[in-house]
Amino acid sequence: MKLYSFGESGNAYKCALALEMTGLDWEPVFVDFFKGAARSPEFKAINEMGEVPVLLDGDLTLTQSGVILDYISSKTGKLGGRSAAERREVLRWLFWDNHKLSGQIGTTRFLMNFLAPEKRPEAVFPFQLGRLKAAYTVLNDHLAGRNWIAGEAVTIADLSCCGYLYYPEPFGFDRKDWPHIDRWLDRIAALPGWKHPYDLLTRAFPAA
Repeated sequence: MKLYSFGESGNAYKCALALEMTGLDWEPVFVDFFKGAARSPEFKAINEMGEVPVLLDGDLTLTQSGVILDYISSKTGKLGGRSAAERREVLRWLFWDNHKLSGQIGTTRFLMNFLAPEKRPEAVFPFQLGRLKAAYTVLNDHLAGRNWIAGEAVTIADLSCCGYLYYPEPFGFDRKDWPHIDRWLDRIAALPGWKHPYDLLTRAFPAA
C-alpha cells in the first residue's frame, strides 16, 4: 500500500495512523503540497480532486480520509466498532469531524501558519476560531465520562477526530483548556503503533 501524503496534513496523518495501528504494510509517498504538486497533471491523474491523502492498494485508488479510514477498518476488521449500532456511531462522528472539526482546523491552521504573513486574512480569524471553539466544546463534552468517542474501544472515529490535535502550530487549541480531550489524546498516544505526525510522515517544512 502507498499513502500519498505530507506531514502537515492532519487528514493524511489520521490515515497513516490507522495504517500503523492496524499493522498493514504501507509506505508514505511525499507530496510537496505547498509547492503545488497536488495540482500537477500527474497527481490529478491519480486524484482529480487535487488533494491528499490518496491510498493505493494494488489496482484500487481511494481518496478522502473518511473513505480511506473506512476501507482500512473494513479490510482489517479493526477499529470499526463492535456492532451495527457502534458502526453507525462511528460514521456519525466521521461525518461530524470532516465538517465541523478537521474541516475547520485545516483551513484555519493553513491561514494562520502556512501563508506568508502579509497574505494572512487576519479579519477572518475570530470567526474561524469561534467555530472551532464550538467544535472543541462538543467533543470535550462528549468525552466526559467516557474513554472513546464511539463504543468501548478505540475506533476510526477517534483517529479521525484527533487528526489535527497533536500539531504544535497555533490554531486556537490548547489542550489544557479541554481536560476531557486532553486525557483522550493521552489514551490514543499510549496505544501500540501511535506516532506523532511529524515522526510518521515527511514534512513539507522541516523543523527549524
